[in-house]
Amino acid sequence: MLISEIFYSLQGEGLLIGMPSVFVRTSGCNLRCQWCDTPYASWQVEGEELSLLEILERIASYQCHHVVLTGGEPMIARGIIDLARELRARGHHITIETAGTILPQDIACDLASLSPKLKNSTPEKALAGPWMELHEKRRYQPDVIRAWRKLVECQLKFVVTSPEDLEEIELILTEIGPVPKEHLFLMPEGTDPASLRERSKWLATICREGHYRFAPRLQIDLYGNTRGT
Repeated sequence: MLISEIFYSLQGEGLLIGMPSVFVRTSGCNLRCQWCDTPYASWQVEGEELSLLEILERIASYQCHHVVLTGGEPMIARGIIDLARELRARGHHITIETAGTILPQDIACDLASLSPKLKNSTPEKALAGPWMELHEKRRYQPDVIRAWRKLVECQLKFVVTSPEDLEEIELILTEIGPVPKEHLFLMPEGTDPASLRERSKWLATICREGHYRFAPRLQIDLYGNTRGT
């Protein structure tokens, strides 16, 4: 499996924010978000080929219960089903962070962190070439999201760049069915504390008025936009 990085940190987002976790970041993605904060796992794929045993040994070295499978898009990673099954057999709590564009295939998972991509994620053609059309076609798959929600506990996280994004978010929620408010997060887009603080001001107001959960990015506040955090 092509792995970008394996590291031990605190979960920075969502229901388990602050939870010590081992992150396994697979390399490769079926989308090309224009604001992607891990381009080394999507736009310019980097990583090393590791066997299932090597991955499990590195995870075990941290002696941590919570494991997060992330990317890129972990659901396209070769061997991800086998990895999740072995983690479950070893008693780990498994979170899968996915855009919700690939069916779950009965993967072992305790929490699916679904992040459907809004129109604000689509890159310009001058930057992405044919990936612009591919991204736009793939970025939102309501049937896939519904399949995940039938399989496992899910949280939904939307990356918000402007107040206008709320209209699209509300349309998505209408289409996929009601989501418990405690499992629904709006997160400001940004990879530096200053940008996040500025967007957080108006997004916090939107969350308060619309009864959404505000999702900070703890890892940016603690470490900045730094790999391995």
